[in-house]
Amino acid sequence: MLKYQQIAIDIEKYIEEHNLQQRDKLPVLENLMARFNVSKSTITKSLDLLEKKGVVYQVRGSGIFVRRHNREGYISLLSNQGFKKDLEEFNVTSEVVELKVCQPTEEAAYNLNIDQHQEVYYVKRIRYINGQTLCLEESYYNKSSVTYLNREIASESIFHYIQEGLGLKVGFSDIYLHVDKLNEEEAAYLGLKEGDPKLFMESIFHLTNGQPFDFSKVTYNYKHSQFFLQANSHIL
Repeated sequence: MLKYQQIAIDIEKYIEEHNLQQRDKLPVLENLMARFNVSKSTITKSLDLLEKKGVVYQVRGSGIFVRRHNREGYISLLSNQGFKKDLEEFNVTSEVVELKVCQPTEEAAYNLNIDQHQEVYYVKRIRYINGQTLCLEESYYNKSSVTYLNREIASESIFHYIQEGLGLKVGFSDIYLHVDKLNEEEAAYLGLKEGDPKLFMESIFHLTNGQPFDFSKVTYNYKHSQFFLQANSHIL
């Protein structure tokens, strides 16, 4: 990962940690340069990256401002912090259906960039929002990175544990979406009918060094899930 990309992640964490809201102003460019001990061009690249993600906007002659304007109950498609971060005002709980150490499927090994003989943690969970089914989640965690998991951790926020408990730094992610219909097993877990619509998401999360550590497949309950994506003219 390049320096400016890591700084962009750190600035985004700064916004979250200080609970900055829409139109709150970030430190001036010179202060950011001193804070991260980098050149103006590096900070400029970081801010440009955050602007493209819809995190900040820059007003010439006035400064850098937070753009975030989240609607309550919506999940960000660009967040690398786990969706529980977007739903802090809601009661988000997890039922761990299965947790085991095993060898990955061919698909999981490919997406985690590991050999099939390497061990992974496989976690299958049902996630609830205010007691209603939100999604069915199947995840494969590279055991060489995520060295320990148990049911207690899996029933809470795995991402919080990964960052705070293991001290790992989450970098970027690749997300793939498609709309389909629920099969019999998925419908049973979500409390819906076979053939009902579903939003299916595959995500590959990487550490800041570029190593994939989590490959997840999530089937969302169409009745209880809603998403947002911030964009600007740079990516239209």
